[in-house]
Amino acid sequence: MSLSISDVMIRNAASNSTSLIRGIGYYLDKRVQKFTFDEDTMTAHAIVIGEKPYKVEVVFDKNGNMSYWDCSCPAFMNYDGACKHIVALMKMMQKELQSQRISLKQQKNNTHQIFTYFEEFLEDPGKAEVNLRVTFELEHGYKEMLSSIELKIGSSRLYVVRSLKDFLEDLDQGNSIEFGKSFIYDPRKHKFSSVDRQLIDLLLEIYENDKTAGSISYHSNRQDSLLKGKKAYLSSPLVKRVLDIIKNRNFSIRILGKEYPDICIAQKDIPFHFELKPKDESLQLQLNLIDQLIPLNKQGDYFFYDGVLYSPTEKQKKYFLPFYHILVKEKQKNITFSRGEKERFVSEILPKIQNIGKISISAEVAKHIHREELTTKIFLDKIEDGISIKIEFHYGEEIINPFSVKDLSIPSNKIVVRNMAEEKKVLSILEKAEFKVSIDKAILKDEERIFEFLKNNLIELQEIAEVYYSDQFKNIAIKEAARFSVSVRLNDQSSMFEFSFEHDEIPLEELTGLLEAYKERKKYYRLRSGAFLPIEYTDIGHLSNLIEYLDLTEKDFSKKLIELPKYRALYLDDILRETQLFNVERSQNFKQLVQNIKEPKDMDYSVPGPLKTVLRDYQKIGFKWLKTLARYGMGGILADDMGLGKTLQVLAFLYSEREAASNPSLVVAPTSLIYNWQDEAAKFLPDLKTVVISGMPKERYELMEDIHGADLVITSYPLLRRDVELYKDTTFAYCIIDEAQHIKNPNSINARSVKEIKAGGYFALTGTPVENSLTELWSIFDFIMPGYLYNHSKFIKKIERPIAKGDDKTVLRQLTKQIRPFVLRRIKKDVLKELPEKIESKMMTELTAEQKKVYLAYLHEVQGEIRDDLLTQGFDKSRLKILAALTRLRQICCHPLLFIENYKGESCKLQLLEEILEDALAGGHRILLFSQFTSMLEIIKTLLRDKNIDFYYLDGAVKPDERRNMVQAFQQGAKDVFLISLKAGGTGLNLTGADMVIHFDPWWNPAVEEQAEDRAYRIGQKNIVQVLKFITKGTIEEKIFELQQRKKGLIDAVIQPGETMLSALSEKEIRSLFDIE
Repeated sequence: MSLSISDVMIRNAASNSTSLIRGIGYYLDKRVQKFTFDEDTMTAHAIVIGEKPYKVEVVFDKNGNMSYWDCSCPAFMNYDGACKHIVALMKMMQKELQSQRISLKQQKNNTHQIFTYFEEFLEDPGKAEVNLRVTFELEHGYKEMLSSIELKIGSSRLYVVRSLKDFLEDLDQGNSIEFGKSFIYDPRKHKFSSVDRQLIDLLLEIYENDKTAGSISYHSNRQDSLLKGKKAYLSSPLVKRVLDIIKNRNFSIRILGKEYPDICIAQKDIPFHFELKPKDESLQLQLNLIDQLIPLNKQGDYFFYDGVLYSPTEKQKKYFLPFYHILVKEKQKNITFSRGEKERFVSEILPKIQNIGKISISAEVAKHIHREELTTKIFLDKIEDGISIKIEFHYGEEIINPFSVKDLSIPSNKIVVRNMAEEKKVLSILEKAEFKVSIDKAILKDEERIFEFLKNNLIELQEIAEVYYSDQFKNIAIKEAARFSVSVRLNDQSSMFEFSFEHDEIPLEELTGLLEAYKERKKYYRLRSGAFLPIEYTDIGHLSNLIEYLDLTEKDFSKKLIELPKYRALYLDDILRETQLFNVERSQNFKQLVQNIKEPKDMDYSVPGPLKTVLRDYQKIGFKWLKTLARYGMGGILADDMGLGKTLQVLAFLYSEREAASNPSLVVAPTSLIYNWQDEAAKFLPDLKTVVISGMPKERYELMEDIHGADLVITSYPLLRRDVELYKDTTFAYCIIDEAQHIKNPNSINARSVKEIKAGGYFALTGTPVENSLTELWSIFDFIMPGYLYNHSKFIKKIERPIAKGDDKTVLRQLTKQIRPFVLRRIKKDVLKELPEKIESKMMTELTAEQKKVYLAYLHEVQGEIRDDLLTQGFDKSRLKILAALTRLRQICCHPLLFIENYKGESCKLQLLEEILEDALAGGHRILLFSQFTSMLEIIKTLLRDKNIDFYYLDGAVKPDERRNMVQAFQQGAKDVFLISLKAGGTGLNLTGADMVIHFDPWWNPAVEEQAEDRAYRIGQKNIVQVLKFITKGTIEEKIFELQQRKKGLIDAVIQPGETMLSALSEKEIRSLFDIE
């Protein structure tokens, strides 16, 4: 499809001849802006400047016809056809199509265009440059001044171009033009200068558009044309375009019939001369040259004065513009400024006039003009319902009140030159603060706006003025926030500690209102004295959080001394230390309590004799932790990893407490573990008297009756549920629940039963304090220290819901700090010296459906080929083909994309890696990932980038220096994942910064894998190293892994590092790998 826009198309689209002519004029005046054309949708858009900018759109159909147009102008809906703005856009589109050659038809003529361009338009040194002489004319028209240009052309002699239209038509068609016997313009022999070429191009543009407008003359009886005889008439914008082109060359100008044959534009300011005279009590401004000043266009870009054509500077044009409209366009002789306007004139307007010309000020006026420095004085006062402000602008002895309608303090004949810029600074501050003028002052009543004024705007005023306050106003100033004073002491006679606080500026009875203002997110609190207390400048936010944590009520505020449970002491101390906004006084015994619980290992508790050589170091710390909490009447959760000996630590604690206890302790455990407790006690502490409550109801009853001589009573959750009544009258020394997740549901019978047990202290054992929800943690705390995490509904509202639903990190951090002293959890890496040094895990995964199809299809194909090769060529000659087939199968197990270029399916290993990475990185692990296939590492790199996981990458192409830099950076903690080609990075690297090694694909030789693992597991490693081997189930990988395990001893002894296991496999083993009989 060839897209073109003809003059006929534009003419037919136009609603009428007026729209057509004006639209073309808009185009010529460069009013079409931000033009775009989308070739895919065949849509043109532009902004066309009319009375204001209008959005215009034209859409073409597949045949190149206009199918739709739209304009945002008000007149669009009234027309059946296109308005002038749409016509202007169509003309722009026509020009763009011509200049950009976007139609297919034009594209076919590319070669012709190239030849034509070089033949006609590039300057040929052999061509003669013709002379072009321009005459610009300004003459009277019917309603307004008319501007036009005429041309003369020639070489040694200049000829008048008598018909510009014919001249331009010939130029457009590339014709020769005869001007006389001695000069014929021939485009093959002649050329224009670069400036003349610009002018000719502009005239050709006028010609094209005049031709379009002229084509409707038959229909509209149009008589006017821009091209008439030897003249080209110019609109105001075209005047500027023409003069801009020729401003650096001489030309002729004819102004109102008078010829100026050789003129050059003076690019400088017009020598204006103003006079300022008195007129009664007013001032009269006169421009002396006004009758001789002739503007050449409406925008004031060029003026003719006293035989000179001026192009004034932008500064002169800007400042002269208002005078131009009044004195030139409206033809007034002078401008009069009244008595009330005199000061503003000499202060604001006079300096501008002095910037654009000379001004003569009569002596009579000059003697009344007074210049003094400005001093601003501001007076602030309190009124009944707000504040007021008075302003005085002092100029020497003269005082001006900007809010006064008529200031009589200055004599009528005196003119003060005011510093309007500084005055406006002051007034703009008041305007910003939203003061309202009232008689001779400004007032502000809105309380919030008053606060903002005092906080921000008053400071701005103080920087530029002298500010004075009344005594009443001083009472409503913003108070500087004083700090809270806090006092905490431990009551050794009870399980409580005492807490008190006070504030220098805030009476305790106003504290409730202050806290309410904070919760309502107000910026300030208004004290009863009238003063403002900025909430963000105080430690009220921290105090509110503290009060929330301490669960204080409004009633508590009236007390000078508040008693709180000791278990609140540790988090309270954390808050006071972190904020550092309170003046805190701690008693010595309070400090000791905090220190003891935070550092139980420093406590002087001796492990019972039978266990001194049995307990490991971390278990001794656990024992001391239990003892310390028990000393202060607090409970705790021992949450060590499975296998770290939680039972033994508790038994040591209970054994050490038995002499001081008058009653036995109770352990509640799952049924499967009750005898484990008894066996552990018998094994390590044979003199600890234990009773297991089990058997039939009668037996259990009899056993309960006889527990008073025992040290430890053991029962199960199910039996406790049935026998809870038997326990109601007994107060145990301690109650311990094992596998405490059995009470994670606070509404379960298990939870309700254990919480009915009376004891001197409560402890819980579990490796998983939280499995699904934070309510599980609350339920356990509700057992060990009821009320510590508030009641359940408040816990859900304040803690669980914000964390679970809103992912509130602040609340999560607060909860972590709250429970930290009462939860002791050690994981395997915390006790490295006492655990296996390296943990290896096989991670089995099944091929995805698409992956499995590819794998089975290729396996079926190579099975037959290898079977035939073994029969025809023998085992030795088939080795290379077998290795290639094995490699292909291993690649498919990693990702079929390594084998099939256009594979679009998933990879089970990549899915597994994504899961492992998420958990491992969240757990703080740092990872080395090895693969034999660098192409697989490229795929993994894409996954990591998609997940925004930073990583390092090492293969054989990495230079030694870069390799060393990456290793050093990783060792220093930069990035948490290192992708390594097994061949390039399996040896010679120290990467002990990692604690997890992933073998993405199994290598034939386990020794090579172990060497890779040793990059992390070597001297300097302080963490357990976890090794994960990814194996696809039911594939060649699983068989390789099984073969490795069977032959590991032999491989270690026989196959050296770097040797493939394939060279040591028998034909039988190869057949087994491929399931070949």
